Amino acid sequence: MPHIKTKPFNREILNYHQEFNDFITFRATDEHEELWGICYEGVEFLLHLKIDSDGNYLLKYDKVTRPLKVELLKKSIAILADILKLEILSANIVSYKTKAPLASMYQKSIKDFENIEFGTQKVSLEVGFGSGKHIVYQATQNPDKLYIGVEIHTPSAQQLLKQIGLQNLTNIWVVNYDARLLLEMFASNSLEEIYVHFPVPWDKKPHRRVISPSFLTQSMRTLKIGGTLELRTDSDRYFWYALQTFFAYPKIEVKVHKNRDLEVVSKYEARWRRQAKDIYDVWVVSHENSPQDRRDFKFDFDTIGYNNGLKNTLPSESQIFEEYFIHFERIYSIVGGGWLLRVAMGSFDRPEHKFILMTPQEIRYMPSPPVATLTNYHVHQKLQEFLNE
Repeated sequence: MPHIKTKPFNREILNYHQEFNDFITFRATDEHEELWGICYEGVEFLLHLKIDSDGNYLLKYDKVTRPLKVELLKKSIAILADILKLEILSANIVSYKTKAPLASMYQKSIKDFENIEFGTQKVSLEVGFGSGKHIVYQATQNPDKLYIGVEIHTPSAQQLLKQIGLQNLTNIWVVNYDARLLLEMFASNSLEEIYVHFPVPWDKKPHRRVISPSFLTQSMRTLKIGGTLELRTDSDRYFWYALQTFFAYPKIEVKVHKNRDLEVVSKYEARWRRQAKDIYDVWVVSHENSPQDRRDFKFDFDTIGYNNGLKNTLPSESQIFEEYFIHFERIYSIVGGGWLLRVAMGSFDRPEHKFILMTPQEIRYMPSPPVATLTNYHVHQKLQEFLNE
């Protein structure tokens, strides 16, 4: 990912350089590092400045706020390096003009799904599409259906966007986010299929698996009558774990197939077949309409006042509640006044990391609020209690 290593420079010049007025919106520091708020081409994100063991500076992207368009990161770092005339020791910000442009109109953010309604549109969701071969095949075979691919691995999301542009596909949306959270954004009874093909087994960390009781509950809520949740896996452990999870559901229909041939095969599946590994397909069929969930949650801080002594009032330990947790991971001081809080929060199996920007002028999530779920709304209410103390 984009970064540069430079010789030390005077960071205070950023406070007085006129060219940075609308580019660097704030600087936030703690005893170890510095974060720069960047607004570039209408996109807000953070850059991360660290000092290495040799005293040199490393300027790189921040994982929590990283935009999908890597070019924005490269260009913003290059602009800073040019204006500040930095002595670069090493860099990874080269742009390649020959690469196919991202099909940005098919790139969707989590905010695009707030209270979204598809009407009569047929919609399917693929969780963790990897190389994108399966979702591209489905989209070409079913041009009347919208396919939403959600992938937490950024390079895979970028690759699919390029394939959309190269093949002139118009019925795929790409979301670079955690599918377990995105699923809660969909209206009840709105999806035809949910594909989960070859998810990471996470044998040593089963709590990170996509398939879980809560994911199954959300899948059954969002699927139409006759809709299916389809798991395809080469992992014996994941297969038996999934069956156990599915059959724990109060009322359910489950179908199983072993070593089924598909029209499209990824290079990894081809390798597993050569190794004579078994591949399992499990379908869970929806047979009931689900009531609509409330999705009109607000995540503002209108009732919160600025607290100059906030750092001394927030708990340092994780706060554990029945259905969620809150942990204030880092507290940064904003140059000129204010706080930037990095918070881990949410349900235990679907946590989020968020920044909260708190200045005398504004208090908000940066760059965007949490996913609009009931659990996150409860978390937000509890956060306001902490910030008000």
